Amino acid sequence: MRQIVSLCEDWRFQKGASLPKAFPEGWEAVTLPHTWNGTDGQDGGNDYWRGTALYVKRFSLPKMEAGGHAVVEFGAAAMSAEVWLNGQKLARHEGGYSCFRVDITDALQDENLLCVAVDNSENDRVYPQRADFTFYGGLVREVKLIMVPAAHFELLRDGTPGIRADVEVSGKAAKVHVTAWGNTGEVCFRLDGQTKLAPILNGKAEAEFRLEPVRLWNGLDDPFLYTVEASLLENEIEHDRISTRFGCRSFMIDPQRGFFLNGRRYPLRGASRHQDRKGKGSALSLEDQQEDMAIIRELGANTLRLAHYQQSQEFYDLCDENGLIVWAEIPYISQHMTRGEENCLSQMRELIEQCYHHPSIICWGLSNEITVGASDQKALMETHRKLQSLCKQMDPNRPTVMAHAFMLEQDSPLIPIADLASYNLYFGWYLGELEQNDSFLDEYHAKYPERILGFSEYGADANPLLQSSKPEKGDYTECYQCVYHEHLLRCIENRPWLWATHVWNLFDFGADGRDEGGKRGENQKGLVTFDRRVKKDAFYLYKAAWSREPFVYLTGRRYIDRAESETEIKVYSNLSEVTLFVDGKLLEKQTGTQVFRFLVPITGEHTITAVSGEHSDCITIRKVETPNESYLLPGRKSVVNWFDRDLQKNGFFSIQDRFGELTNDPEAGPIVAEMMALVRSKRGDVAKEASSNAGLQKMMAQIPLESLLRQAGGAVSEEYARELNQRLQAIPKKNPGGDGKD
Repeated sequence: MRQIVSLCEDWRFQKGASLPKAFPEGWEAVTLPHTWNGTDGQDGGNDYWRGTALYVKRFSLPKMEAGGHAVVEFGAAAMSAEVWLNGQKLARHEGGYSCFRVDITDALQDENLLCVAVDNSENDRVYPQRADFTFYGGLVREVKLIMVPAAHFELLRDGTPGIRADVEVSGKAAKVHVTAWGNTGEVCFRLDGQTKLAPILNGKAEAEFRLEPVRLWNGLDDPFLYTVEASLLENEIEHDRISTRFGCRSFMIDPQRGFFLNGRRYPLRGASRHQDRKGKGSALSLEDQQEDMAIIRELGANTLRLAHYQQSQEFYDLCDENGLIVWAEIPYISQHMTRGEENCLSQMRELIEQCYHHPSIICWGLSNEITVGASDQKALMETHRKLQSLCKQMDPNRPTVMAHAFMLEQDSPLIPIADLASYNLYFGWYLGELEQNDSFLDEYHAKYPERILGFSEYGADANPLLQSSKPEKGDYTECYQCVYHEHLLRCIENRPWLWATHVWNLFDFGADGRDEGGKRGENQKGLVTFDRRVKKDAFYLYKAAWSREPFVYLTGRRYIDRAESETEIKVYSNLSEVTLFVDGKLLEKQTGTQVFRFLVPITGEHTITAVSGEHSDCITIRKVETPNESYLLPGRKSVVNWFDRDLQKNGFFSIQDRFGELTNDPEAGPIVAEMMALVRSKRGDVAKEASSNAGLQKMMAQIPLESLLRQAGGAVSEEYARELNQRLQAIPKKNPGGDGKD
């Protein structure tokens, strides 16, 4: 029978080493999962170590049945790996987020030396290579030794589970077609008390079951899972056994009414998740994954976009068990690579093969913001057509989807290739105004009412240490993140035709190229901090909108020192009535939904208490004479008063002029280009790639430079803005009062 042994303990690790001939006792001892970028991939500078490192393990010859096979399973080796046993190269795998297996049987000896060369260095063929997150290197998931007899189920093809259940729900019944792949004999299938025998023909055995009445996998309400088991028999003796869980559910998506699960309207509202953590990178334990799921359940989300790559089977399992609707995708992101097509297709094939059985997954993501960087558009289109064809061949029952950058033209021929479309919009953060999110979505929906449209990313960075009584774009305050998401929540609730919406991001995550918002090496758009210790105020806004767990929450608990004499106290709650007390005395009672605002005079230190029925929350604030400068980004005092408007010289350029006018001028253009290079340097490789995007340039052309500077946050100080304005004021306009063009 099959045996599975963990190989996670007692490895030796060394960067840049040569293959050893003996076990290297002097190398670093590590336990898997492991990454070598858990620290330098999160500290900024865009200089984390990328290269080839060696992992080495020794083990004795395992006990196997005569004619049996020993197979090593790698949960993920980031980003490419070569596997050697006793000096013999056995396999190479390219793709850092999917499972692969290697048959080591013929290379086994009494004592064995397993060496794995793992490589995350830059290249032009293995995705991802350009993205706003750290590409952690290492054996970042578990490694196992699987021993099977001579007669066994398939193990090697694209990391297959060896068994598949296809479900068709009709009314109160379901037809389940089960397939298992094996090398000999016959298969005994068992499901829900039923047993069926089927011979293995052409490498597979098939059986059909009927479940009536069927218990549906019904999202958060009842994520019920069936288990189908397969035993491989030869001469009536069982040799191998496997099983898989699956759910019986149906869904449909309507361009006007959104998502339906099992015949009922089921609006998909949730967030995206990167699979990494402060100090650990992507080498997460099962306990880490479970903690993430508990936070998601507290939020009340019913959908997750698992971005931007294949995540661990343990987490897909947790999504199944908890009823989350999942968008699963491959890391075909930001930049199309001419030599990367084979790898792109291979990663999609592995994703579908390994994850087909998960009822939580309802769509396959082809790509994300792939048009951001300049690329070969013809080849890009062809790769997407091949991906679409592959998905439909392997899984005709799930739709495909792409996430498009906000600068992609709505009439792009790329959009109709996939079944679903979603946009990543950041108006009100990177550029533009909050209301442009609404107008963009409405314009698209009116122009293409037959298309299914979603909102795949939206967010604003927030450092919980930064606070303000007058939050604004680019200040990185927790307060502005709330302003931003309050608007976007209303935007979403007013557009029920959006098939799914996903906050970017559930957690802050590693992006070593970033240096902004008072932190290096992190994207801070999460509703929860990178270490999972702080749920930012905006987390509770969505909890108020989505969760059924009654609560009240006072925002601004980290905004203690307040210089204003009257301050706004804001409460998030999913209850309809909130009463506010100041120092134990009743101030006001309000009825409403989600957001409750109170104006409170302050003179000293005050205890603020919000109450709704048996639920309450309490914070302390105090009046101070001058603003607490630790609440503001260094160099950012009063952005409104970057320069004295009364001293502006008519007929000369200033930062009040539109970006397009400035860049088109031969003297002003280089000055603005210098400023943009500074801003891009703080936001990683993707910002550099996007700089040449024609759609983005067209959008930016109509925006005043002052507005772009505000949204540049910590990349632009007050002093820099003043100096920039002075330099522009020395350049006369060639056509004063005109559009700045000759």
